[in-house]
Amino acid sequence: MKNWKPSAPTLLLMPAIIVLAAVVIVPLALSFYSSFTPFRLTRPETFYVFVGFRNYANLLSNWDFWIAFGRTVLLLTVALNLEMLLGLGLAMLVEKATRGQRLLRTLMMFPMMFSPILVGFQFKFMFNDNIGLVNNALQSLGLASDAIPWLIDGRLAFIAITTAEVWSSTSVFAILILAGLLAMPKEPIEAARVDGCTPWQTFRYVTLPFVMPFAYIAMTIRSLDVARAYDIVKIMTDGGPAGRTELLWTLVARTAYSDARMGLANAMAYFSILLSILFTVYFFRKLAAARNQIGAEW
Repeated sequence: MKNWKPSAPTLLLMPAIIVLAAVVIVPLALSFYSSFTPFRLTRPETFYVFVGFRNYANLLSNWDFWIAFGRTVLLLTVALNLEMLLGLGLAMLVEKATRGQRLLRTLMMFPMMFSPILVGFQFKFMFNDNIGLVNNALQSLGLASDAIPWLIDGRLAFIAITTAEVWSSTSVFAILILAGLLAMPKEPIEAARVDGCTPWQTFRYVTLPFVMPFAYIAMTIRSLDVARAYDIVKIMTDGGPAGRTELLWTLVARTAYSDARMGLANAMAYFSILLSILFTVYFFRKLAAARNQIGAEW
């Protein structure tokens, strides 16, 4: 080691490597190791007891985990589809605007400026049984005679959480799809009109294939966000009522800190990463297929 002289690039990168190792690599390695132990926060000595794949095997028979897993997949599917449709419609409306388009693009990004915690508090107040804006509006319009228990009933609470997720992140789809619309050449649309295509046919066979790669990029980004959703659910329902809105990462946090079963919680977390990987691979394949289709047709 005395004769070892690091090169200048190595010396310049060394601080970043040390920080990255301390902040990311070391905690990641320790958490991965603890997933093979019965580590409990109340019993630190259990961190050194190796039990192999017992925690992962216990997950296979843990119904609470699988229900939370399925509920997360359901939220991801519903939220992504709604955000895709609303973002597409919003982007097309903004793209058609002849005046104030810059202002509209700025307003479209407004929901992204709120942190998930603030969005959770905002929608928790809006869906409050007694003083919430939603119930007051429904009762004022005569659409409901009694207060609707949005955050108490399991199905209604899931709808409220989905609404908060869609409101806060539809702009991601809208911005990326709008970028695709603005980058789209006008010649194919003009050719379709000359050939007698209807507006729907022009949208279906010309516009939509071109903007789908941008939509799949947004889906990839949002699938990672929704798969690890925690803040909004924690603030609005805390996984309740009776665990009916429990998602993967709220269950992981509850297992780790409320039950102090850190080893099992880390096993859940690493098993849950498979969900993010599967959706990421799926959307990347769809992105590649959409790009190939554009290259083949255009």
